[in-house]
Amino acid sequence: MNDQTYEIHVPTGEPYAVSIGRGLIHRVGATAAACVTGRRALVVSDGNVAPLWGLPVRWSLEGAGFEVHDWTFPAGEQSKSPDMLMALIHRAAELRLSRRDLVVALGGGVTGDLAGLAAALWCRGVACLQVPTSLLAMVDSSVGGKTAVNLPAGKNLMGVFSQPVAVVCDPDVLETLPEDEYANGWAEIVKYGMLDRGVAEMLEDLPEEDSSEYPDALTALIARCVEVKRDVVAADEREGSTRALLNLGHTVGHAVERVTGYGVPHGRAVGVGLAVLTRAMVRTGRAKPEVLSRLLRLLDRFGLSAECPWGPDALLEAARADKKSTGGSVTLVLPCGWGDCRLESTRFGDFRKLLEIGIPTDAPQSC
Repeated sequence: MNDQTYEIHVPTGEPYAVSIGRGLIHRVGATAAACVTGRRALVVSDGNVAPLWGLPVRWSLEGAGFEVHDWTFPAGEQSKSPDMLMALIHRAAELRLSRRDLVVALGGGVTGDLAGLAAALWCRGVACLQVPTSLLAMVDSSVGGKTAVNLPAGKNLMGVFSQPVAVVCDPDVLETLPEDEYANGWAEIVKYGMLDRGVAEMLEDLPEEDSSEYPDALTALIARCVEVKRDVVAADEREGSTRALLNLGHTVGHAVERVTGYGVPHGRAVGVGLAVLTRAMVRTGRAKPEVLSRLLRLLDRFGLSAECPWGPDALLEAARADKKSTGGSVTLVLPCGWGDCRLESTRFGDFRKLLEIGIPTDAPQSC
């Protein structure tokens, strides 16, 4: 067993390191102590993660001299709301958390977004340490500083860019992750594979899960995804241009989430979005057939559906609320090849045509 630890530096306006390695969950305290001068920590987690990993993180923080408090919220996308955000801020107020202190986001993407936004708002900004416990959060949402909650009008519409002080990823915690949550992460990794051929090759070379090589191969794969995101974020921290490439699959994916009332998890929705637009690119001659066949093989291998049982009108209406839309158009990331994805401002009428081409004609035409 290799047990290699990766440390990836993210050179944003407020630089930080992403540490990836087995057993790091037990060293969160040392990382935290190096990041802040205060010694009070508020650990934010949901009702699924807190019973599994709350105590190891508490013990590690206490061992580093922290006075530890916690706040647990109901698991699920529905908790990524303004009401839950205010409840967390009231908890910070109750504790009189200072700017020298620390918020620890222990959990998946919802936890990272919620805790990250609360930390950015409380006292105009306190440090947030991200400790992702889902595959999706490790490879994507914990890195890059995007924090937000959802509104009835759309997903992630209320938020700020606020970089964490550090990110600690321990792949060992994924052993407790439900299979469905694993699939959410694989969808984001497949997305990175379409952006970076190296990730795609690592995905295809990943050994079977019962192989002794699997844990180390997965750790290396997580690290490579973080490196890809690091490079994109460093070049465009606030998504003025090229960072939008990371939204590959997300415009359709967010529409799927909204149409279903967030009944379809984020990662699975992104998988559908990848399939819809790749199918459209192939059918319009802008991508070769093997681009789609490779995608479908990977989606199938990791238990992700490529089918879209929602019609173009339902998805188009939901997509109008996307924060990437401007006036009568939306910026799409179009997969023309593996490692060849392009940003295009697309009128909604043309977007509808792509949806018609990319999804089955017998799908429902409204939600």
